[in-house]
Amino acid sequence: MKDLFAALGLMLAIEGLCLAAFPGAWRRAMRAVLHAPETPMRLAGLAVGALGVLLVFFVRA
Repeated sequence: MKDLFAALGLMLAIEGLCLAAFPGAWRRAMRAVLHAPETPMRLAGLAVGALGVLLVFFVRA
């Protein structure tokens, strides 16, 4: 459980730094996400999630 909270904290720190460093790009990205069709977003989410699980598996093994 401690690893999960550490990972969530790291994710929030990285997102916060990106938002602080590139607010215009962040705003454009959010606009693009709002207008994107759901199916490709769902597939991208599944792919990134699977990649994350594989990465954790290989790091922990």
